Amino acid sequence: MAPRRSKGAGAFPQAVETPAPARPDPDALYAALDLGTNSCRMLIAQPKGSGIHVVDSFSKSVQLGAGLERTGRLSRSSMARTIQALRICQQKLKRNRVRRMRLVATEACRRAKNARDFIRQVKRETGLTLEIIQPEEEARLAVISCAPLVSTKTEQLLVVDIGGGSTELVWIDISSVPRRDRPSAIMRLHNGFQLSESPFPAAKVVDWISVPLGVATLRDQFNDVEDDAARFALMSWFFEENLADFAPYKNEQARAGFQIVGTSGTVTTVAASHLGLKRYDRTKVDGLRMTSDQIDKVIRGYLELGPQGRRRDPRIGEDRQALIMSGSAILQALLRCWPTDRLSVADRGLREGLLYAQMSADGVLEDGPY
Repeated sequence: MAPRRSKGAGAFPQAVETPAPARPDPDALYAALDLGTNSCRMLIAQPKGSGIHVVDSFSKSVQLGAGLERTGRLSRSSMARTIQALRICQQKLKRNRVRRMRLVATEACRRAKNARDFIRQVKRETGLTLEIIQPEEEARLAVISCAPLVSTKTEQLLVVDIGGGSTELVWIDISSVPRRDRPSAIMRLHNGFQLSESPFPAAKVVDWISVPLGVATLRDQFNDVEDDAARFALMSWFFEENLADFAPYKNEQARAGFQIVGTSGTVTTVAASHLGLKRYDRTKVDGLRMTSDQIDKVIRGYLELGPQGRRRDPRIGEDRQALIMSGSAILQALLRCWPTDRLSVADRGLREGLLYAQMSADGVLEDGPY
């Protein structure tokens, strides 16, 4: 399947936001659920200043996209696993009396022939209404979630969201934005891309792309290759081939003033390995900056461990040992194209973007022009 992109090299379509309530409640709880190819994850939070305070959360590997690459359909067993997880989410929403929420599904449901039947089944059995969002919005929401990690020294920004079924890349030029306003300019993309009408300095989306290869789909494409190192090399090469039409790919990028923000389980796991953590610690990982050389050293270590060694590594484990290699192959391909001394690790993503967008639309976030 070919990568998807906007018709112009440019901007995101105008976002469609729900109407703001007449009197925003600053203490109201909001929820965001992200049902991906591999995982079902939810956050329940309330606004706190210009950020969010998480009240409750849920995360489970449901492997909704298992077998999708081969059959084009969601299997009965994967749908059953997912609905079981969604029932837990529904109980948490009810217990916390959440009224404002967005519950979205991404690549697996975009591709599956029986996705609409599955959405109806979810509604019937859990009462939850899932919304299948398009790659453009998925990329936009990932971008705004990472805004707080954007350096004021950054002029060219690449945001990478490595999912289970797809990978979104967004290249943003903020060189014309005053340094102190650069993170806020990124956050304002929650309204869609408006270059001329905004009274604030504008972040320019140079290009974006959604590659229908994530950690699960890329792994499945090369499952038949037995040699660990050969499989990794093929995955990395294949992903880079799918970037050929991404406009900034063609231009050499100086490291100075260039920043990559990576949001995914792959990036956070690589960061935890780099730090030598025995147990994952979000406070040490989120916002960490790594160089291309440091990341390459971690990936070489994964290859030296081999499948059995990766299974025994507490930061990876049995379920993720194959996925970490397909994710690392994607990451290595990106760093071949754009080496950097500033890859910022984001333990945040679509759920946080959904929360920011809802709260911004309701006017309950403080201390920011967005």
